[in-house]
Amino acid sequence: MGELLYLYACVPTNEMTTLPDLTGFDGEGKLHTIQAGSITAVICSLNEEDYNEDVLKDKVENDMQWLQEKAFHHHETVLALSKLYTVIPLKFSTIYKSEDSLKQTLTENESKMNDIFDLLEGNEEWNLKIYCDDQTLKEQVSKDNPVIEQKRQEISQLSKGKQFFELKKLDKLVETELEEEKNRVSERVHEALKKLVLKGNVKRTWSSEVTGADKKMTWNSVYLISKEDVERFLEEVQSYDQEMKETGWQLEASGPWPAYHFSSFQT
Repeated sequence: MGELLYLYACVPTNEMTTLPDLTGFDGEGKLHTIQAGSITAVICSLNEEDYNEDVLKDKVENDMQWLQEKAFHHHETVLALSKLYTVIPLKFSTIYKSEDSLKQTLTENESKMNDIFDLLEGNEEWNLKIYCDDQTLKEQVSKDNPVIEQKRQEISQLSKGKQFFELKKLDKLVETELEEEKNRVSERVHEALKKLVLKGNVKRTWSSEVTGADKKMTWNSVYLISKEDVERFLEEVQSYDQEMKETGWQLEASGPWPAYHFSSFQT
């Protein structure tokens, strides 16, 4: 059996200096590089018998601990590289069967990858998650929303028997208005922050089981920000967090991260 090449990231060749001493995917070998013109790939070598397609498929599907450990290794390695170079991060478990096939891919995509490097150079990816205490906001919505207040007034004019059923409908209306308020507020914050950044994209929210947070995640977004504007961005996030926390909101910015969401190259 031969060797496989595990690809972590691509770096502009003119930025590549001495590679840091980082352990590879198998926990034994070290990272090294392969150059193809203006692109340098950061890789490690793997034994084909231990890391071929069938073995990896079985591990991913049946060994959650292995998957978590290796996914964490991949992320931490790419993160370390992103602190040193402009990187195009590759997705977990990107593997080539030969140096020639990797070089061919890099050569064929050199122009596109250089365009991505131009976009990423001098910029950082940051994430914003917005959480909300539903009960606190529900009380506010129930009290201040004119649609709900009008419905409440209408119900008060009905007989006791009819009120019971209409109050059930009112509960559903409050839930609907709550979700709409969460979207309105989150979108308002997102649109304001987009004025400070180069790009801003909305992601899928995570469940409380994933986040482990008491409050529910109502918004998840990523931004590509010029390094010189990061401080202003974070100050704006903090300002919103302070302003909104009394009504049950919490804003959390994190980064800088490898620019997974703004480097669309896939091998």
